[in-house]
Amino acid sequence: MKIADIDLGERPVVLAPMEDVTDASFRLLCKEMGADMTYTEFVSADALIRNIAATTRKLHIHPAERPTAIQIYGREVEPMVEAARIAEEAHPDIIDINFGCPVKKVAGKGAGAGLLRDVPKMLQITRAVVEAVKVPVTVKTRLGWDHESKIIVELAEQLQDCGIVALTVHGRTRSQLYTGSADWEMIARVKDNPRVHIPIIGNGDITTPQLAREAFDRYGVDAIMVGRASIGAPWIFHDIKQFLTTGEVTPLSNAEKFACLRRQIRESVDRIDEYRGILHIRRHLAASPLFKGIPDFRQTRIAMLRADTLDELTAILDHIQTNILP
Repeated sequence: MKIADIDLGERPVVLAPMEDVTDASFRLLCKEMGADMTYTEFVSADALIRNIAATTRKLHIHPAERPTAIQIYGREVEPMVEAARIAEEAHPDIIDINFGCPVKKVAGKGAGAGLLRDVPKMLQITRAVVEAVKVPVTVKTRLGWDHESKIIVELAEQLQDCGIVALTVHGRTRSQLYTGSADWEMIARVKDNPRVHIPIIGNGDITTPQLAREAFDRYGVDAIMVGRASIGAPWIFHDIKQFLTTGEVTPLSNAEKFACLRRQIRESVDRIDEYRGILHIRRHLAASPLFKGIPDFRQTRIAMLRADTLDELTAILDHIQTNILP
């Protein structure tokens, strides 16, 4: 499958953009595990224009993680155009426009999924960004604002007409946030529309290799996007790619999984500082399936998530790896 001239191979699996998750080191790790493309964290157009350091740092792309998309969001045309041009200077492979973020501080202010309530402005922004940059432009969005306004089939055509080269559809409405189940039948309707010729990337609830294969075989999408299931488990890309290729999965050992998490911790601390780096990595540790279902693990888990120095966290992980999950 190709996005513009970018060849992602057969049945590509890509890493979703996630705020406070898909930093450069995590993206590189997911790429090494098998992700065919990565996306940056959300980049605020307004913050990028104001040259906010925390935002501009999100533009850094490691050569080994490519192809990589920088995802931008905003609610007005001119700031989005200016932000797209700034992002282009970081030499991404793709610029992706976020019309799907459902959180109140974004959608409630008319950006992200908020633009599902103002389609003319969404299309105006899309067309202007496509015309402003030379790199390929893609869009990520949802089915609609709520159950009564699932507009994605028609919207996909309209966005395509604006010049985007691929569309990612999260199979929920904005009102659903991340509750309920993703509607893959609706995603399939977008893909089956004979008037839509750009690649369609399906997103939502891809948590196992089996569900990944079903997304391709049953719903016919061109690629799948994995988001929350990768948090604390970058090895999901290894499992999915292996299953898609061979029909079987040889899971990584516990030692290999611990090595992934330890690397994330080390690189997070190196990238920020010890205290904030550990705060950042707690989300991955809390979500990691490596620690799910361990009997009598509650107190150890609390200690792991409360550790605020590298030595303390390392000692706890050493204890878990030696005595609980060898």
